[in-house]
Amino acid sequence: MRAITVQDREAGVAGMSLTELPYPHAAENDVVVQVHAAGFTRGELDWPGTWTDRAGRDRTPSVPGHELSGVVVGLGFGTTGLTVGQRVFGLADWTRDGSLAEYVAVEARNLAPLPADVDHVTAAALPISGLTAWQALFDHAQLATGQSVLIHGIAGAVGSVAAQLAREVGAHIIGTGRAADQDLARELGVHEFLDLDGEKLEDAGQVDVVLDVIGGDIRDRSTALVRPGGTLVTIAGPPTVHPDDGRAIFFVVEPNREQLALLATRLRDGRLTPLVTTVRPLDEAPAAFTSHTRGRTIIQVTS
Repeated sequence: MRAITVQDREAGVAGMSLTELPYPHAAENDVVVQVHAAGFTRGELDWPGTWTDRAGRDRTPSVPGHELSGVVVGLGFGTTGLTVGQRVFGLADWTRDGSLAEYVAVEARNLAPLPADVDHVTAAALPISGLTAWQALFDHAQLATGQSVLIHGIAGAVGSVAAQLAREVGAHIIGTGRAADQDLARELGVHEFLDLDGEKLEDAGQVDVVLDVIGGDIRDRSTALVRPGGTLVTIAGPPTVHPDDGRAIFFVVEPNREQLALLATRLRDGRLTPLVTTVRPLDEAPAAFTSHTRGRTIIQVTS
């Protein structure tokens, strides 16, 4: 099969190439998926799991990419819940070869069925950003109807999904970004927009929930915006400053079939739309890692 491999950590993106690899083996409770579309995170070459397996052993050259949508073509021993020929989407394991390949072996529990009327490109854009937004807002911050939430990076992959989910539950949404993001924020249903380049963060007032994807000084200053009993939840590293009378939580997204299924229902019903702006073929994946476009770039592996 064809796959994108990355040779070593020092070479980075320059060490990526389109190569031929053996067809993947389906271990116990795995499925083999023929990948139709795949997503990637530009920073994943810095993740330890890109270079080592679960035991910490070197596994280069490795295949990057962790989001995928495709069709099940093989089952490992003991696999239940999915069948050959079924359309699925979800997350490839962090410490195994990923989704920038024609076929990938994935733990079945990391995947959910994909409705027939949702296209693979759209589905491949959702697993990381969708699960991150869902887990941040509902698992960790317990966002509820009538509460207020400040979402940093409202025009980004996570922020835009979080805005749509928060709007659905009836929260008051404040989004932050750059001036050019204001029109998109309005389309996403954001009630207030704060330009971090031209306005003071502190002008946002106090909120029940802050969702941070930026980190650093922005994350630390945001703790002052959390009202008593509220929550700051961040994916940008453990917080060094905590709210006076609230919580600050750092988390790493986890695969979750039930939550993927809930996201898929929203995709099918038109209640949720990930921001996909660019679709490129598999052989252009290395170039996609270095091109910065607004919205997601998705790799179409199989037509």
